[in-house]
Amino acid sequence: MRTQVGIIGAGPAGLLLSHLLALEGIESVVLERKSREAVEGTIKAGVLEHWVVDLLRETGVGERLDREATFHDGIELRFLGRGHFIDMRRLTGGKGVTIYAQHEVLKDLIASRLEKGGTLYFGVSGVELDGLNGPHPSIRFRNHEGQPQELVCDFIAGCDGYHGPSRSYIPNRREYLRHYPFGWLGILAEAPPAAPHLIYTNHERGFALLSTRTSKIQRYYLQVDPHDDLAEWPDDRIWDELKARVATEDGFHLVDGPIFQKNIVAMRSFVCETMQYGRLFIAGDAAHTVPPTGAKGLNLAAADVVKLARAFTRYYQHHDDQGLETYSAQCARRVWRAEHFSWFMTTMLHRIPGETEIDRKFQLAQLEYVVRSEASAKSLAENYVGLPPDW
Repeated sequence: MRTQVGIIGAGPAGLLLSHLLALEGIESVVLERKSREAVEGTIKAGVLEHWVVDLLRETGVGERLDREATFHDGIELRFLGRGHFIDMRRLTGGKGVTIYAQHEVLKDLIASRLEKGGTLYFGVSGVELDGLNGPHPSIRFRNHEGQPQELVCDFIAGCDGYHGPSRSYIPNRREYLRHYPFGWLGILAEAPPAAPHLIYTNHERGFALLSTRTSKIQRYYLQVDPHDDLAEWPDDRIWDELKARVATEDGFHLVDGPIFQKNIVAMRSFVCETMQYGRLFIAGDAAHTVPPTGAKGLNLAAADVVKLARAFTRYYQHHDDQGLETYSAQCARRVWRAEHFSWFMTTMLHRIPGETEIDRKFQLAQLEYVVRSEASAKSLAENYVGLPPDW
């Protein structure tokens, strides 16, 4: 097979890149190891930055988002039994918070690509890259039937996540990694919304987050040991712990309901420098991952591929490869800003194992400053709703 850009991975980065390239008349083929059903059925939360929502609308994949997403004016920070609303719309000149699950974004992008004749291969395995320093690199793989195939490209985009093979083909990379000593127990439950906004809670017993999916389905999280067994967390224990952590002095009451999904995820901060080698470019979780507290994962992937799509467009339409040569450097500033913000939110809101009394005092002092200082609240709001895509 032959294409202009071979894309490994049908996650947010790979599918959005293929979508943006198609709008510029640039051919691509997307290879994904999971089945389409698995990609669309893996439920992940999603907070979309303001500019990402605008991008999806402007490029023709925002219709269902506008119909089904939840739109909030801000978030609540809750600690010491009191809630403090951060009015992001006021603090950022009208930018709000959009809740639209990541797998719903993927459904929209897959449907759009297939409707417009895009080429997507699901269920592939054994991906290998070759000829990255030559004019026509290739991707060798086995299709869903186990048959060997080869895709010859002008360029390869590795959008295959933290555990994908693409990053390993960059010999001069430097990797930065921090594992956090806690994880999130996430649940989906049939219950009414807890509030008209997200609630982030710092409590003596640990972090909790109340989010919403629909008027009847809620997404809640608890800070737990990442090595916990789900069997140790029966439904009654989860609800007791959630209610204890989000309780307030004014008698806030969390309504429970049947839990139909639960999982535990570990948390890490990771950055790969550089994000390119020869004719290989990596994006999204293949290049960086963030703890979910800052709501940056999908948004950072989108920022990568917007830059990469522009660079490919510049190359094909103007025979100019400057954007490709400087791709990694263009991404670096935003990557590190998002990584730092995610670290800041995580360390401010979670209880750190082994922390001392003075550590706790420092943490509460930071929270008090964020909710009492207009400048500090504005900084948090600006980062949360998203800096401009070219930042």
